[in-house]
Amino acid sequence: MRKYGRTGQRALKTIHLVFASLWLGGAVALNAVILLTGPAGEGAELLGYCRAAIVVDDAVVIPGALGCLLTGILISGFTGWGFFRHRWVTVKYVLTVVCICVGTFLLGPTVNGQPAIASELGAAAQADPAYRANHARSLLGGAFQLAAILFMTSLSTFKPWQGRDRAGRPAGAPEIPAAPPGVPR
Repeated sequence: MRKYGRTGQRALKTIHLVFASLWLGGAVALNAVILLTGPAGEGAELLGYCRAAIVVDDAVVIPGALGCLLTGILISGFTGWGFFRHRWVTVKYVLTVVCICVGTFLLGPTVNGQPAIASELGAAAQADPAYRANHARSLLGGAFQLAAILFMTSLSTFKPWQGRDRAGRPAGAPEIPAAPPGVPR
């Protein structure tokens, strides 16, 4: 497979970082909005928070997550990182897919269902069992998402499990030629 040059790799990594920033920032904003829906005093306020959560999810979190997955695939395929060469990259792939699935199948329906309940019941929705269950799921799922994104960010920074060769160099590091006899290193 053809590899990108230095400029192409940097451009791709920059785009990946932009998507990662969107995803992380969106997750923080979404969690903040969900936390704020708890003490809403009026029905219109509660409905506004519920609708704001949908906007943040649809306009920031989802594009950020999908952009990270897509650019991560491109980085792995067109640079030397590879798909399974480093364990930390594989862990990030698994976590990204898990986060996208949790967001799609658990958090998405939960967040999208809240405005209908808030619109129908107003401020009394906060006492409704379905609304409260959705709210609790949103808080737990949102906390999981945020923790996972922060963990993936730390994996990208620290790159653990990289492995070492017999000489103690990082795996894949170029071999240092031996010095001629009598010449100190």
